[in-house]
This record gives sequence, C-alpha cells and structure tokens, in this order.
Amino acid sequence: MTKSTLLDAIAPYGRGSGIPNPIDVHVGKQIRIRRLLLGMNQATLAEALGLTFQQVQKYESGANRVSASRLSEMAKTLGVPIPFFYRDLQLGNAPEPTEEKEARERREQPETIELIRFYYAISDPSVRQQFLELVKAVGATSFRPQTASPAAPLPRSRRPRPAPGGPGEAG
Repeated sequence: MTKSTLLDAIAPYGRGSGIPNPIDVHVGKQIRIRRLLLGMNQATLAEALGLTFQQVQKYESGANRVSASRLSEMAKTLGVPIPFFYRDLQLGNAPEPTEEKEARERREQPETIELIRFYYAISDPSVRQQFLELVKAVGATSFRPQTASPAAPLPRSRRPRPAPGGPGEAG
C-alpha cells in the first residue's frame, strides 16, 4: 500500500480531496449561526477580523479551516466562548439519530435564527412572554405527532373547532 493510498483510507477528506473536514464544516456553521443571531453580515465580520467577506464565506462553508488564533478572534468578536463553536459536534462514525438531526437542521434554518434574534430584541420581558405564549398556541393547533404521516388528518380532539355562527355550524 502506497503512502497516499494509506492516507486516503485514513482521512477521506482534507487538502486535495475536495471534501472539507466535518469538524471544519461544523465550526463554520456555528460561526454563521452566531453571526446571524447578532444580525451581522459577512462583510461586517470580515472587517472586524481584517479579512475579506470571501474568506468569511470559506470559513462558514468549511472550505477553509479556522486557525486557533483566528477562532479566538472570532469568539471575541462574536461575544462567545471558544467552546461555543464545538457544541453539538458529533464525533466518530456513529450516525446522528434522525430526530436530533432534524432538530439541529431546524435550528440552523435562517428563519429560525431570525425569529430568535427578533424575539430577544423585544426589550419588555412581559411582551416577550406574551409572544412566546402566542407562538405556543399557534404551534399547538398545527402540531402533528411525528408518528403520523404528513397526509394524515389531525385526530378529532386536535381539530380546530369552527367559530360560533361560522361555516359548519347550523344556525
């Protein structure tokens, strides 16, 4: 077995393979999430770090690795401790459970990040709590158990009731 064949068998990603290291991809996603939570664009982060926005794009996609010193600068600029970038990191070959993967993917959606950012922008805690209760109420009427197929109707007890005098009620 040649040296390059041995290296290919050990690490299928890395320099020259075209496949970024999954840890670099994870760290990049965490950078992006935090930047978006702060309402910061790539150019602003790049300027604060003395980089181009293209370099920030490469870090966020995992195409380029973030050095330890650069990660320290990013943590300071984004106002988080360095371990923030490694939270929820899945190591090893064990597949991530489907439910955890789906939950993580939902948290990474731009609309989720925007919702969280605007939620915390509400300065009045009582208004924030009222908004949370509103979202819970609307979500509860739309909730379908995960075991049901997407086309399955809501159980009778979960269906919204028609308003008095509205369609579906004899008057």
